[in-house]
Amino acid sequence: MQNLKEHLSNTLKSLRKERSWSLDTAAAQTGVSKAMLGQIERGESSPTTAVLWKLATGFKVSVSSLMEPLPEIALDTVIRDAEVIRNIPGDKGMAVAPLFPFEPRFGFDLMELTFLPGYERISEPHEPGVIEHITVMSGKMEVLTDDFWHPIEKGQTIRFRGDRPHGYRNRGGEKAVTLSVIHYPHRA
Repeated sequence: MQNLKEHLSNTLKSLRKERSWSLDTAAAQTGVSKAMLGQIERGESSPTTAVLWKLATGFKVSVSSLMEPLPEIALDTVIRDAEVIRNIPGDKGMAVAPLFPFEPRFGFDLMELTFLPGYERISEPHEPGVIEHITVMSGKMEVLTDDFWHPIEKGQTIRFRGDRPHGYRNRGGEKAVTLSVIHYPHRA
């Protein structure tokens, strides 16, 4: 499997080429600086989770497609191992395992997200209609929606609009491991 930097570099170049976008246009569409886009395309930068989301929103692709190739359509049973596919984006406080990356026929990503103690991130709104679901498998964390931090513990699930400001934080002393389903309603 390609590493995250290499796959992201190749994918970003391909997305820009498909759209005939210059670096300036891509920067305007994503909110990521031209310099940072160039570093990512050259494989010189490990972008943070926030940058990955800006890229996904600006290019109107799933965040998981930036982390690994879209899967081949499988008609049979598929088993994936989070230990093997887990990545740590540039912000280091969170690990991401794209368990089942986005497939157009389903319209969602299924990811394991691990939030380390002390991690906090405020996320910019994603494209209109994106809905997120977070289920805490171990530990506890808080999710910011509607200007309120909701405490979520093992076994609890929250669903919220990802197209509004939201955030994630782990103020506890142990990691919080979650399953995340991100639904993209406008993707074919």
